Amino acid sequence: MAPQLTLQAPLQLPPNEVPAYLNRLWSDHLRESSGAATFTLVVWEPSWLQQQLIRTGRIDGPITGLLNDQLLDAARQAIGALGLAASTAPTAPELAWALGQQPGSHEAEDLRGQFVDRAISAHQPRRLITLAPTLAGDQHLESTVAAYCPLPEERGINADACGDVVVLRGGMGAMQQGLAMLQELIPDDLPCWVWWNGTMDESPELLEALAVPPRRLVVDSSIGEPRRCLDLLVQRIERGQAVNDLNWLRLRTWRESLAMVFDPPSRQSALEQVVQLDIDVEGQHPVKGLMLAAWIADRLGWHLLNSYWIDGGAGEGRGIGAEFQRKDGQSVQFRLMPVPVGVSKMHPGALVGLRLICAPPQRSPLCVILCSESGGCMRLEAGGVASMELAEEVVPLPNESEEMEMARLLGGGHDSTNPLLATAAALAAKLLPN
Repeated sequence: MAPQLTLQAPLQLPPNEVPAYLNRLWSDHLRESSGAATFTLVVWEPSWLQQQLIRTGRIDGPITGLLNDQLLDAARQAIGALGLAASTAPTAPELAWALGQQPGSHEAEDLRGQFVDRAISAHQPRRLITLAPTLAGDQHLESTVAAYCPLPEERGINADACGDVVVLRGGMGAMQQGLAMLQELIPDDLPCWVWWNGTMDESPELLEALAVPPRRLVVDSSIGEPRRCLDLLVQRIERGQAVNDLNWLRLRTWRESLAMVFDPPSRQSALEQVVQLDIDVEGQHPVKGLMLAAWIADRLGWHLLNSYWIDGGAGEGRGIGAEFQRKDGQSVQFRLMPVPVGVSKMHPGALVGLRLICAPPQRSPLCVILCSESGGCMRLEAGGVASMELAEEVVPLPNESEEMEMARLLGGGHDSTNPLLATAAALAAKLLPN
């Protein structure tokens, strides 16, 4: 957290007393200000993986809700110990579920909501509300409040930059019961972001109640059943809500690298002659690969004709095939395939590689291959590529946390959905076969 002056140390209160207490707090301590005129951030922070790793004794507490190297290492070790596929990402919901079937009763202090990432606190949220569901489904609702101001040497003693923190903790039933009180804590006169920092499958009623327009919704389409992830994105965007997807943001370096490959004038015309697009992903979560394919198709003006499942053979899982039609009426074949990996990246469905084959008339074919730093391009280099002009690049993968990406969104405003995301999500939903 950024350096702070504590106005109110974390204090546990009965949930029904929180709204009135916060009103008194501000009127008593900061008579001339109601706090920073910035925004409210509501975070759904289940942290099921961290809770299960601690319960089974694989890591020590406290529960913070933050991903770190120790947690990710323990998660990858658990993937092997529980017999899950090597391509299973450490943040995949199926790992937390598998851990939930294991014995263990180790406990730790729960500090979710009290560890505010420095990148987020730098934007001075007026109110940060964390919903922290517990593994014990019958646990009653608890609430903690705190308030902070920037240190004098940071910004001077300025009440207009102060904010407060509210944490609601309890079982899933208690979370539902606390919704009415929660709505009282969200000021109508400030922008509100709802960060659904968990799987998009769980608690649809709670998500619906929290993320009502005009609140801005932030999700991660790599966490959850692919059809549900894409349909929820499309539905929310069609309703006119401002939606941001962390999974889409992680495609930034892939889009930039592909654009740079075609920067030379000698290659730009080849973009109009694409005949084949291949994308390899880790594991059985195709959403990120489909979003990249949809962005390429939209930018080049392709029309989707059909999509279908591909049998990847024993142990490889199903791939996805599709046929597009270019502006000139010619066909483009698309294949997305899951590939085995030694060490999976943090998020499900991470991109391993991309191959784009262009066949300009009166010229030798051009093959563009992009690969991730930890993945190889050997599979994409097969199949007659040696006879083509080859352009191969390694995509620099950002090593940024979800909190850093969230801070970037908060800094940019984004009171509407990125039009590129809106188009890509709609086409990706059509690319995923029923």
